[in-house]
Amino acid sequence: MNIRMGERIRFMKEVIKRGLVVAIGLILQLSLSFIIYAFLIEKLWFFNLLFGFVKIILVVYFIKNSKNYSATLPWIIILLLFPVFGTLMFIVLAQNKLNSKVLKQILTSEKENKKYFVQDKRIREEFQNNSRLRYISDFAGFPVTKKNDITYYPLGELVFDEMIRELEKAEDFIFLEYFIISQGLMWNSILKILEKKAKSGVDVRVIYDDAGCIATLDDAYDKELEKKGIKCVVFNKLAPVSGIIMNHRDHRKILVIDGKVAFSGGINISDEYINLNSPHGHWKDNGIKVVGEAVWNYTVMFLTIWNAFHAEDEDLYKFKRSVKTRNKDGFVVPYGETPLDNELTGEDIYLNIINQAQKYVYIFTPYLIIDTDVLNALSLAAKRGVDVRIVIPGIPDKKIVYTLSESYLELLVQGGVKIYKYSPGFVHAKVFVADDFMATVGTINLDYRSLYLHFECGIYMEGVECIKDIKKDVEDAIKVSHEVPLKEATPKFFKAIWQAILRLFAPLM
Repeated sequence: MNIRMGERIRFMKEVIKRGLVVAIGLILQLSLSFIIYAFLIEKLWFFNLLFGFVKIILVVYFIKNSKNYSATLPWIIILLLFPVFGTLMFIVLAQNKLNSKVLKQILTSEKENKKYFVQDKRIREEFQNNSRLRYISDFAGFPVTKKNDITYYPLGELVFDEMIRELEKAEDFIFLEYFIISQGLMWNSILKILEKKAKSGVDVRVIYDDAGCIATLDDAYDKELEKKGIKCVVFNKLAPVSGIIMNHRDHRKILVIDGKVAFSGGINISDEYINLNSPHGHWKDNGIKVVGEAVWNYTVMFLTIWNAFHAEDEDLYKFKRSVKTRNKDGFVVPYGETPLDNELTGEDIYLNIINQAQKYVYIFTPYLIIDTDVLNALSLAAKRGVDVRIVIPGIPDKKIVYTLSESYLELLVQGGVKIYKYSPGFVHAKVFVADDFMATVGTINLDYRSLYLHFECGIYMEGVECIKDIKKDVEDAIKVSHEVPLKEATPKFFKAIWQAILRLFAPLM
């Protein structure tokens, strides 16, 4: 017991140390910027004019290049009201993105690996008249597949059991990419298998996000894994100077086994996701298992990130496998979201489902921080008679973010959208399902970070048998949820003011 307590104290000290180092670095950078600015303004008056000119240039830049004014309007307001703070903040973030070695490597890897996303021409002919699938294949660049067995799991603990069973069967390679890995029953069970498989010659690779794991893993945890024979990449390590304000994190959840089986969905690898030690009531999450041709999309997505850090695979086709499946019908296309291209793939897929639904659209989302495009699409769908229902958490994990999410409820309810708060606890699943025919499951929250800033993934399906299971999952959750009436959705005066202030910073949350 004393040993465990000692390890826990040591770990917490490490977490606090890392957090302080990063925070101090951030404060020093901002302080230095303000000191330089104040000195120049006092000594050289024309720098005041220069700053005003830069502010105007940035505002014009945002107006000219914006694809979504909901995302850029807060920046414009901050620049106009707080020109010093806004300009410095934008410059720091822009410099980070332009000069980031990590992002440059990923962008290069993405461009190189586009050649592996090849659309089967025969399948292309089958969806020639389907605008939704044409968009994903032709513009987002992810091939649509058939011949897949898809299984949907309505809880994290259910998909975890299946992940363990499939990991035990691994013979060739295991690729694992998660935003959060936390030591506990879930990770320790997986790690035990990974270590055993690595010793037997299986190629085991792990990617985790450093920001996602700052409070869960030691700074040198990747070295511990490598000692066990497990290859590891830490996505964009936090540091006092470089990478400190890294807006773009790896939020994906991907597990590929032997190129034949893939898992994704909402769950990270931590005990709360399988309802062990959940701090926010019952943790409503999900997972999805893919067997068949669609696994290749996940494989390429993983290797694209991996080879951006360790360029060791000259030919990715060596990881492609064929597998016999029961199902021949239905279209399946795993897709990725990246902040490095000009496509808003995740949001566009969501909008296509909303805009083309005829009977119903049911949605799971942990966060509801939406732009005007999504807000208007949801309300318009409800007004034309579509049954639009959104299930959000009943118990929040982040109170400020939850308050911001609640700021959208009044307009949605007024527009005819039904909002449900999941009474037993926290909803972490990210699901759209419509008309018993189309659905998407993945990692993409309805917030600015997922839609615009992070690396994400999802799987879009049409005419697939498991869609009925996805619909049932939402319906079952609604049965134990509280529907939000208009009176409850309408905030009191001071809360409304606070929510309006939070909206200014929505793109940063």
